[in-house]
Amino acid sequence: MTAAPEPGPVVFAYDGSELAKLAIEDAGQQLAPGRDALVLTVWQPFNIGFVATTGLNFDAAQVSEVKRAAEQCAEEGASLAEAAGFRARPLALEKAPIWKAIATCADEHDASLIVLGSHGRSGISDVLVGSVAAAVASHSRRSVLIVHRGS
Repeated sequence: MTAAPEPGPVVFAYDGSELAKLAIEDAGQQLAPGRDALVLTVWQPFNIGFVATTGLNFDAAQVSEVKRAAEQCAEEGASLAEAAGFRARPLALEKAPIWKAIATCADEHDASLIVLGSHGRSGISDVLVGSVAAAVASHSRRSVLIVHRGS
């Protein structure tokens, strides 16, 4: 009898926010340890899309600086995922819109699950700003775990 194939990796959409950190922690509590994970930080020049790691200063107009800051953000997320029990590796991608980058990356890596935090926008702000979590959930063919801010 052959063993069942291992599920694809968990893709964490990681922007360095406290909510993204909470999403990794929550997934670590809900999923079996030892799973492969890809920690994805999506970036764009001028419209960064992530929270820079502590003490890092950079010029948002300088693509190489933004790219390096995004790589550091993804590395930080991968460290958190490792601490939560995953075998994680970081990935920083320059792409827009962010939701599409997340969904495409999950497809390209045959992810079993996408994990991300929801900032809980609603009403007019959601229409104007848009919700990455809602867009990923509605457009992705993958299962999506959306972690909400605790009360």
